[in-house]
Amino acid sequence: MMMYQNFNKSLENRFIKYAKIDTQSNPESPTCPSTEKQTGLGLELTKELLAFGIADASMDGNGYVYATIPSTTNKAVPVICFCSHMDTSPDCSGENVKPIIHSNYQGEDLILPDDELVVIKRSEHIDLQYQIGNDIITASGTTLLGADNKAGVAEIMEAASFLMKNKDIKHGTIKILFTPDEEIGRGVDKADLKKLGADFAYTVDGETLGSIEDETFSADGATLTINGVSSHPGFAKGKMENAIKILAEVLDSLPKDKLTPETTSGKEGFIHPVGIKGQAEQAEAQFIIRDFTDAKLVEHESLLRQTVDAVIKKYPNSSYHLEVKAQYRNMKQVLDRYPKIVEYGVQAIERAGVKAKRQSIRGGTDGSRLSYMGLPCPNIFAGEHAFHSKQEWVSIQDMEKAVQTIINIACIWEENS
Repeated sequence: MMMYQNFNKSLENRFIKYAKIDTQSNPESPTCPSTEKQTGLGLELTKELLAFGIADASMDGNGYVYATIPSTTNKAVPVICFCSHMDTSPDCSGENVKPIIHSNYQGEDLILPDDELVVIKRSEHIDLQYQIGNDIITASGTTLLGADNKAGVAEIMEAASFLMKNKDIKHGTIKILFTPDEEIGRGVDKADLKKLGADFAYTVDGETLGSIEDETFSADGATLTINGVSSHPGFAKGKMENAIKILAEVLDSLPKDKLTPETTSGKEGFIHPVGIKGQAEQAEAQFIIRDFTDAKLVEHESLLRQTVDAVIKKYPNSSYHLEVKAQYRNMKQVLDRYPKIVEYGVQAIERAGVKAKRQSIRGGTDGSRLSYMGLPCPNIFAGEHAFHSKQEWVSIQDMEKAVQTIINIACIWEENS
């Protein structure tokens, strides 16, 4: 079988082209996609897929791109999908991204030219120690890079181009799905899985070279509303119960040395306030609650409620409402029923000459939701690092290994069918 090689720097050129297209999503927008500019990349990808010879490539009215690479085998092979998201995070500007290639990296700190205070330090970015001699792509210091997840998009596109040119390589039907709005938690809200027609899937949205992630947080969101008592401040003695101060007291009463993002790691969960607003009469806080088991989520939500109960007792004329909504669940609960998906992913990584690392995600992916929508879907590495920040970077050589892994996954499913 012919092995993929990055001829004529097609992979980095493809990635850089995508990175320059502003696709930042907007959590305040009710539309899908949340920003019209995301369709700019969707249209470009559709055009390129059609140019590869993929006849059914299309973008729907919600900004999702679908495509099918036809089977090259007579075997009955499960239909595999590769999925990445097109949007970039609202946490950092994605406008006028200027990608820079740092060739033959030798372990130095990377000072970014448009803001020399933005330094990618080897001491802070542990994976840089494995990049000696490789070529690193960064932004210029004023924006994120967009490797999350345009690295994954570029890798899937590169694999699709390679497979369409090398039809002697045996694989089953392969589906491609590019989604909008993953960064704001809506990545598969309007994905048409019937139209997609896949049996299993892999998101290409992971970090470290060789990683395959089959476990995520389970996640809930909570809205706490405090209803206080307002009064004219000049005549408020004995009357006012300030909802802002009550809410502040609740937040101050939550644990500080545990159950917070800044004090947890590994399999430890947290209760995390992410936004507050209000006036004296009514104040509101938004929380995200995370852990790896549903039982732990219930414990954390109970602690939050107990904390509010203890504070509100001090204010006899005030009340509260706590609304908890499920966001996504640990995909391991689904993937454990289909062990071949992860097993073949591990084999594909190692066939690319990389040691596979099974990991858990302290977060979620489109794969979490897809798994519970009936499309079991682990996450494989794309090579992105320091995402959502001006220090974001990716290695061209790691991206090449991701492309090889995608191709290997397709071949291994065919071999074992």
